[in-house]
Amino acid sequence: MKKFVLLFVGFDPVWENPSDPAAAEVKKAWGNWFESIKKNIVDGGNPFGPGKEVTKADVKNLPHGPKAEVGYTIINAKDMDEAVKIAQSAPIITSVRVYEAMSM
Repeated sequence: MKKFVLLFVGFDPVWENPSDPAAAEVKKAWGNWFESIKKNIVDGGNPFGPGKEVTKADVKNLPHGPKAEVGYTIINAKDMDEAVKIAQSAPIITSVRVYEAMSM
């Protein structure tokens, strides 16, 4: 098995009002998805807060919102095709970026 990092992109505005019944549906969908892939999960991950991009020359604020990476999960899969199928089954907000975590 290989490790893959799933980076979730986009912010569902339903989270701006957690008391909205739609928020409970979104939370349930994510819970069901995590349950369905539990045998593949290495690290269930977390949502991201605001971030910084650090270079030798500068430190910049990273965007946090509809076009930003907003969370991650690390999974095991036999290959990229299987990792993509797992990503496609997620309750995608905007998109999921799938990267193989290469061995060093």
